[in-house]
Amino acid sequence: MREFVFALEYEPGTNPVADVLADYPDASIRSLSCHVTRDSLWRVDHAEGSAEALEALEDAYKNAAFFADCLVKDDCGADCEVQVLDRSNDTLVVYTYWDRTDVCTSVPHVALEYLGEGLLFETYREERRYRWRIVLGSDAPIHEFFDALGDEVGECTGIEMLRLTELDPDRNHIEPEQALPDEQREALRAAVERGYYETPRRIELGELAEQLEIPRSTLSYRLRRAESSLATSFVEADDSLETLAAGL
Repeated sequence: MREFVFALEYEPGTNPVADVLADYPDASIRSLSCHVTRDSLWRVDHAEGSAEALEALEDAYKNAAFFADCLVKDDCGADCEVQVLDRSNDTLVVYTYWDRTDVCTSVPHVALEYLGEGLLFETYREERRYRWRIVLGSDAPIHEFFDALGDEVGECTGIEMLRLTELDPDRNHIEPEQALPDEQREALRAAVERGYYETPRRIELGELAEQLEIPRSTLSYRLRRAESSLATSFVEADDSLETLAAGL
């Protein structure tokens, strides 16, 4: 088995969800599940952000002229169902289902056509960047799929291959750093390597953001999310060790 990771980068006005995320850089969306057949697609997504950002995202999901995952730039005429499964001040869980029309296509549908069935999908969205991770068989024709996907996204959407690696069956856990989304991991690594966490600091947040060519608010958000994830993983691991020790 291998994992293939790539990212789409939407131009303004080409994807309603990307437009909202660009307006609210502290918001993000990760998939909880994603399933595809030749004629349909359904998924559950978990969004985080301010109440204002989540309201705008909910509106984009419900009122967009075309479904957010469809790569067709105009109204594709698909029949789409959207349901909010959970909502709080800073989280939104959305279920979406749509039936394809003759002009509809999407990343999972192109993957199904070229890579076959039995694929696992995982996505993460932040600003205009839409990262996809696909777990697939070792003999799947990755390059044919990626070329076909590039033809489908056209000039309105950038596409970048991030990594293609073999899954190690002997590993029974994920290291905390690898559990982070690529964007958070890269921000954290840059902050460490350039002295942001040193005392005194060798670089300030604004300067680091300029070097990484991202907004200061985006970098701050990515570091906070990464720090929160790593801190939570550390405490959970520590609690597990204490529980194990108590049972000895």
